[in-house]
Amino acid sequence: MKFFVDTAEIDAIAELNDLGMVDGVTTNPSLIMKSGRDILEVTKEICDLVDGPVSAEVVAMEAEAMIAEGRKLAAIADNIAVKVPLTWDGLKACKVLSGEGRMVNVTLCFSANQALLAAKAGATFISPFIGRLDDINLDGMELIEDIRTIYDNYGFETQILAASIRTVNHITDAARIGADVITAPPAVIKAMANHPLTDKGLETFMKDWAKTGQKIL
Repeated sequence: MKFFVDTAEIDAIAELNDLGMVDGVTTNPSLIMKSGRDILEVTKEICDLVDGPVSAEVVAMEAEAMIAEGRKLAAIADNIAVKVPLTWDGLKACKVLSGEGRMVNVTLCFSANQALLAAKAGATFISPFIGRLDDINLDGMELIEDIRTIYDNYGFETQILAASIRTVNHITDAARIGADVITAPPAVIKAMANHPLTDKGLETFMKDWAKTGQKIL
């Protein structure tokens, strides 16, 4: 499974990237706002930092304007994935941009039918939003499973990018089902290392070590 980090914070990306935990980055208008940075400037910096795809999102609502924005974003670096919403205009933009050889991430997917349309339009990635479905008492993992089944049935090459990841259990479940990629905030990825029994065992080891009176260095 590939790990994308869902942030526009350079320091957080760099820390995970140094550990080999970053296969790509996803951003959106909200994350750009939180960073306080210019979208073109910060996106270029992220692209220079990581080797994998960096999703940069259009903000236009109509297809022609999405295509124009997508081309401008794609010109930032070769590893840009243009992010478009799963609307009819977004699908039109996806078809054109993917036809030009650009990576396209179709976002805000909430149904298997939407995912099927995105694959037909040539999407590189489809981003189903797990957490937001959970918020309205629907099972986001059922959507991941449905998309996986449909894509496998017909050999679609569009990668399932599980998004709106809120917990480490979301990551485990998405991996079990067979999502190609997850994108999660840095804090959630780092929380994967945590377990109370690890903490308890380490505490015991340190107490016993202190009793020996020894040092390694």
